[in-house]
Amino acid sequence: MIEGHAAIEPPPGVPVWDVDPYDPQTLADPDAYYAELRAKGPFVYIPRYSVLACGRHQETQEVFSDWERFVSSRGVGLQDFKLETPWRSPSIILEVDPPAHSRTRKVMSRVLSPKVANALREQFLVAANKLVDELLEKDSFEAIAELAEVYPTNVFPEAMGLREVNRRFLIDYGAMVFNALGPDNDLRRNAMAMGPEIVPWITRQCKRENLRQEGFGAEIYAAADAGEISEDEAGMLVRSLLSAGVDTTVTGIGSALWCLATNPGEYEKLKENPKLLRPAFEEVLRFTSPVHSFCRTADRDTEVSGVEIVAGTKILCVLGAANSDETRWPDAGRFDVNRRPTGHLAMGSGVHGCVGQNLARAEVGAVLTAIVNKVDKIKLNGPARWRPNNAIHALDTMPLTFTPR
Repeated sequence: MIEGHAAIEPPPGVPVWDVDPYDPQTLADPDAYYAELRAKGPFVYIPRYSVLACGRHQETQEVFSDWERFVSSRGVGLQDFKLETPWRSPSIILEVDPPAHSRTRKVMSRVLSPKVANALREQFLVAANKLVDELLEKDSFEAIAELAEVYPTNVFPEAMGLREVNRRFLIDYGAMVFNALGPDNDLRRNAMAMGPEIVPWITRQCKRENLRQEGFGAEIYAAADAGEISEDEAGMLVRSLLSAGVDTTVTGIGSALWCLATNPGEYEKLKENPKLLRPAFEEVLRFTSPVHSFCRTADRDTEVSGVEIVAGTKILCVLGAANSDETRWPDAGRFDVNRRPTGHLAMGSGVHGCVGQNLARAEVGAVLTAIVNKVDKIKLNGPARWRPNNAIHALDTMPLTFTPR
């Protein structure tokens, strides 16, 4: 056993690469790691974690999408739930496969449908306009703490129906869940140390009595009343939204601001043609890959691109590397709002495509719409610093100035 999963031998012909994908410096600046991973072939064997890793788009998409051969139910981090008990009950939407996944996915797809997201767009835009107006009054502001973290923790709890809001707990819980997907390193240990304070609070918010009678939470419990899921499963689905519904949107907003601040010519194109906002956000997702890596576990002996993969193998799907694959997207290292990055893996793929992506796009779309309508220039006032996380590629700090139109 290594990091909670079965140790394997490198398959014949697969390069052995003594790299640490979870090194904080690599997590903060991963481009060289991504490029080397792709250059080495379809897969590499990483001995310190006894995993296969893939970073080319073709193989990563195949492994990430084929739930019958490469399962999520054994954990999307390094730990194999078939061999070790996870730190919390597995997510019944993220860490489960069909047919069980199909039942819970049906409920969540209805609760977070495009129609539901569209109905919230005006509410989201009002909140975005108000926040951008406040930031325009400042000479400079901290874009992550004052915008990227503030906006989702304003609008999401309202849409969720939370009676009690603790912005810090919501953000830190998401970071804790994603750090838990990695090895027993300092990032994971420091994140898990927050658990005794944060987890009981999160657990309380998932209960029916702590949710208002309108909102996503109530809709999930209505599915329990209709017999589609159990009462306990309803609470677990609410928990899944609280872990993934905030942190990834915070990351997406911060990454979008960074892309526009560091590519002023592309921002000018958005101001000239706001219809590019939707594809521009898809390009942000491709270019920055907010979720940089997820694992799958081979549930049977199989092969991909001629590489033999034995049952029980943990495979690190490096989404950030796949999304910057030049064979899929020429000039992939350039942020281009006119690109149509169809097939990027930032929101998952196949049956495990992000169930909350409609909501995330609505939230980020509202923020970008407010910015394009009100902000003439986005100026970076100092270095942007990335926050190492075992699964999320997120900014920690980024000082900005908005110049009004």
